[in-house]
Amino acid sequence: MELITGVIKSYDWGSRRTLAELAGRPSPSPTPEAELWFGAHESAPSAVGEPSGSITLIDRIREDPQTQLGAQCAEAYDGTLPFLLKILAAEKPLSLQAHPTSAQAEAGFARENAAGIDLAASYRNYRDSRHKPELVVALKRFEALAGFRDISSTVTLLTALDLSGVADDIASLAANPCPAELKAVALRWMRSSREHHDRLALEVIERATALLDSGGRAVDRFEAELSTALDLARRYPGDPGVLMSLLLNRVSLAPGEGLFLPAGNLHAYLSGSAVEIMANSDNVLRGGLTTKHIDVDELSSILDFTPIPVDVLDPEPSDRGSEYIYPAPVPEFVLRRWELDGNLEVALGGDGPAVVLCTAGRVKIRAGDHQMEISGGEAVWLQAGDSVTMTATDGGPAQVFAGATPG
Repeated sequence: MELITGVIKSYDWGSRRTLAELAGRPSPSPTPEAELWFGAHESAPSAVGEPSGSITLIDRIREDPQTQLGAQCAEAYDGTLPFLLKILAAEKPLSLQAHPTSAQAEAGFARENAAGIDLAASYRNYRDSRHKPELVVALKRFEALAGFRDISSTVTLLTALDLSGVADDIASLAANPCPAELKAVALRWMRSSREHHDRLALEVIERATALLDSGGRAVDRFEAELSTALDLARRYPGDPGVLMSLLLNRVSLAPGEGLFLPAGNLHAYLSGSAVEIMANSDNVLRGGLTTKHIDVDELSSILDFTPIPVDVLDPEPSDRGSEYIYPAPVPEFVLRRWELDGNLEVALGGDGPAVVLCTAGRVKIRAGDHQMEISGGEAVWLQAGDSVTMTATDGGPAQVFAGATPG
């Protein structure tokens, strides 16, 4: 058991308060703080050990992969940690994006390497050869767009908005409500000129404002969707993501609720704070709401245009009372949450590695005679086979998440 120090990532969509206040630092912070990473990704590896003698988690694992990861995990993932744990703090919307399957990532990474594209190039699509399924769990109210909405509902929304600039597309979707037609419409929107989207943004602002002011059945059903489109049109005039948002499910997560995002799922986080766990990859293909590189052709090749319902995850309570488990259909990770109070003591251990993260209060963690205490935004690294007990300091309350390999 060792202290693991998270790496703060500063992006313009981040919050100046959330991570600072979680850690008890002065707030607001000097720059936006968007993500706090705990893991062994090449671009931002965490450090383990006390600050005076710390090394990166990558190097700690390389010293003895079988001891740190366990034999099964070390063999399955070539001696690397298969997951990355984060805290997200979104003050503004993130880019509209999706992630590839393993096969797509391997092929894309090899193709760009063969083309001689530098790993740090701004126009690179694939920065590693791994897939990036994600599971996000809200700490506070968390807002998102995720996956294509049922087409009949989308036609109802677009008909209510009555945007003259896409009237033909609305008619084609209404006449042929299938994934192939949805793909055709989405690609036309993503490939349209900035001037076209500038005009449409003004129309979205005018029509969405009028609908929201007038009330009625469309507002009763689509208030969040209309408000989101209005906000995005004001923030990102000329961006295809404004229109694309009207095709996607609008999701609101209450604290403790989760959302799993498989490969090919077009999504954008809008606001709020959350814990996120994912496969250890940084492959992101963007489609809008950003000034970063957009490759519509490559994005469209990995997207799943099949409409899906919103599947908000209510955690499965374990037989240990305060423990909640978030199911994810991938072999790289499992996420657990504990709500600690009073003298309650819970145990954690397994054959693989884990990162234990405190998100509220203070927690005492014991491994034999060794004890550590962590508070908000702090975490410990458990190598394979470590068994610990956890209690809230001074009776709590406290909240803890653990990202681990399954089993």
